[in-house]
Amino acid sequence: MLSNVVASQTVHEKYGGVVPELASRSHHRTITGVTSQALLEADIGVSDLDAIAVTQGPGLMGSLLVGLSFAKGLSLTHRIPLYGVDHIDAHIYANFIEKTPASPLVCLTVSGGHTQLVYVEAPFSHTLLGKSRDDAAGEAFDKIGKILGLPWPGGPEIDRHSQKGDPEFHRFPRSMLNRGYEFSFSGLKTSVLYYVQEKGEGFVCEHMDNICASVSAAIVEVLISKLEMAAMEHGVGTILLAGGVSANTMLRERARQMAERMGVTLLVPRMEYCTDNAAMIAITGAMKGEVSRPDGLGLKPYARRPEG
Repeated sequence: MLSNVVASQTVHEKYGGVVPELASRSHHRTITGVTSQALLEADIGVSDLDAIAVTQGPGLMGSLLVGLSFAKGLSLTHRIPLYGVDHIDAHIYANFIEKTPASPLVCLTVSGGHTQLVYVEAPFSHTLLGKSRDDAAGEAFDKIGKILGLPWPGGPEIDRHSQKGDPEFHRFPRSMLNRGYEFSFSGLKTSVLYYVQEKGEGFVCEHMDNICASVSAAIVEVLISKLEMAAMEHGVGTILLAGGVSANTMLRERARQMAERMGVTLLVPRMEYCTDNAAMIAITGAMKGEVSRPDGLGLKPYARRPEG
C-alpha cells in the first residue's frame, strides 16, 4: 500500500449528520486534489497504474456519481482497466491489506450504515447470515450520542467516554440477543432517550462516562454473542471485524477475549483501514483483477445493495 489519502468532511458537524448534497459537493471539490496527493505520496504517475478501483455502491448516490465519473474519465483517457467495488465487501477485504486470512471465515461488519454477519467460504463467495432490521450499530452509536448531547459523530465520543466508565452502571436492553443472526438497535436508542428524560441533564452530565460505557456494553454484547455463535456453528478458525465501528475499543477487546477463549484467529484492520478509506477499495479491486475481467465504462452506481 503506497498511499492512502483521506479528505474528511467537517461541513456536516453543525447538522448532526451527513447532508447528501453537501457530501457530493465536497467530493467534487476535493477528488482531483486527493488523487494527485495519493499519486505524489506513492511516487508514481497515472501511467504507472495497472488498474483503477472505484466504489460502485452502496452509498449516497450523488457522491457515488462523482467518484464513478472521475474514475471513468481516468480509465478512458489513459486506457486503464476499471473495476467497480462493493463498499461493504471492501470492509471485509480491508483485513487482506497486510495479511491473507485463510478461508472459510466469519466476518462481522459494523459501520454507520450496516451491521451484518457474513460467512466467507472463499474470496467473493459470501453467505449473508444476518443483518440489522433497523438501525445499524454505528447509526445507533451516533444517534445515542446526539441524545446524550455529545458532538457529532457520536460513536467515537461514546467510545472515548466509555474507556473511563463502568459498563455495569445501568443495564440497557440487549435486543434480539438470543434470536439468530439478526440485529436490532432501535429499541436501545429509545431506551436511552427515556432514561435521559427520566434522569435529567444534570445526572447525565455527571455520569456521562458510565452511561456511555453502559451503552457500549449493550451494543457490544449483542455483536460479540452473535459473532461467537456464527463462528461455532460454521466451525471456522478465523474471524474478522470490519467497518468503522471495528475501531471501537470495547468491541476490539471483547472480540480479542472471545477469540482467545475459542482458540481462533482474530483479525481487525488497522485503525486507518476501519472507517471508509481508499485502501480497502484498492485491495478489493486488486483481488477482483486476479479473478475477473474489468467492468468497463458501463459501470452503474447503486445506492442500495442489490438483493441476491
